[in-house]
Amino acid sequence: MAQTASPNDLLNGDISITLRRMTVPVIFGMMTMMTFNLVDSFFISLLGTQPLAAVSFTFPVTFSVISLSIGLSIGTSAVIARIMGEGKKDRAKLYATAALYLAAFLVMVLSVFGYLISRPLFSAMGASDAIYTIIMEYMTVWFAGSVLLILPMICNAIFRANGETKLPSYVMAGAGLVNAALDPLFIFGWGPVPEMGVRGAALASVVSWSLASVFIFYMLGVRQKRIYAVPNQWQLTKKAWIEIGRIGLPAAGANMLTPLAMGVMTAIVASYGEPVVAAFGVGSRIESIGCIAVLALSMTLPPLISQSFGAGRIERIEQAYRVCIRFTLIWQAVLAVVLALLSPYLASVFSDDPEVQKVLQLYICIMPLGYGLQGVVILANSSFNALHKPLNALILSVVRFFIFFVPFAYIGGLMFGVYGLLIGAVVGNVCTAVIAWRWFNKTVRGMAPAPLPS
Repeated sequence: MAQTASPNDLLNGDISITLRRMTVPVIFGMMTMMTFNLVDSFFISLLGTQPLAAVSFTFPVTFSVISLSIGLSIGTSAVIARIMGEGKKDRAKLYATAALYLAAFLVMVLSVFGYLISRPLFSAMGASDAIYTIIMEYMTVWFAGSVLLILPMICNAIFRANGETKLPSYVMAGAGLVNAALDPLFIFGWGPVPEMGVRGAALASVVSWSLASVFIFYMLGVRQKRIYAVPNQWQLTKKAWIEIGRIGLPAAGANMLTPLAMGVMTAIVASYGEPVVAAFGVGSRIESIGCIAVLALSMTLPPLISQSFGAGRIERIEQAYRVCIRFTLIWQAVLAVVLALLSPYLASVFSDDPEVQKVLQLYICIMPLGYGLQGVVILANSSFNALHKPLNALILSVVRFFIFFVPFAYIGGLMFGVYGLLIGAVVGNVCTAVIAWRWFNKTVRGMAPAPLPS
């Protein structure tokens, strides 16, 4: 009876039911947030092809900061969940506080650095002077508010480490709703609010992050008392930073390979012209929604794995991973068919430029063919991090992007143009998925639980 008393118990009960309980709210929150991000792309597209291309150029850079946030949230969740699996609740509270301070400092440093190297960075990606001017209208505001983006993400990781996913999902959904509501007001202006163009899109995001930060800090710190105002034990705080950083920084590095690969791909795509860059930018956002179930599982599977590892339940780890992979392959196969059928409509919604529509439709028909295999890699990465093996995840990411994904896409583009580039990217995901599946299962079968340092 004691084992099932908590509604957020991750160590007992049916794994499929537990994952469904945790994942459905996350899917709802992410779907709402990402749908409103597509609304953001829609309003920007009304400004013309150039502004849409300019914002597309920002994705690798903004995702670098987001990747650091994701990496630190992975480290936070893995360490705190394992501590909770061992029953050390007071230490979990201190580690949660330390994680927030560490994340805020690192994101501020990265944002300042990103701002200082903006000119050579975007020029290297192929942005013209005219496009660069528009880019910086967006990025100046975005960099200034970037800390307000990461703090709710770390707070959400703390909730998930404790098996709670509903509240973080509502926060994500609410922030997306506020962002979407403010987009047309700030982009096009109304009444006393001036027209701000792409700068307004960035400002809408910052305002929504600010509101999310205030709310989730109140819930986490005041209502649930899961964090302190400031770390109260300096030696243990330093230890927390080391343990979180040991997982979070390699995980951030692995996640940062995504924008790095996106940057290389953007430079390749830029050689085909601005309409193709614009199409790839919109396609990337559609891809985010297409992979939403996998991304949600990559957030909810790790706490279950980490708590199970802390409690010595290795067999539960194997079962949970297999359940997630089976679901991912079936779900993404069905979704690929649906997206292919909807591709003409989706292409016409996001642009009235015939060239953009043509490339975007091609993207939507081809890239989803590899989403299920991409999901296998994503879940292997998140599970490696949950097992406190972040270097495995980092190596797997390097293999995916720079041995398979980018080289295969580049070779395909040389041989068959945009069509070959897309096919090459899909083949790269297939090859990496085979390696990920075999490596993770071999790792789990050969491991024994090891206690977290006291």
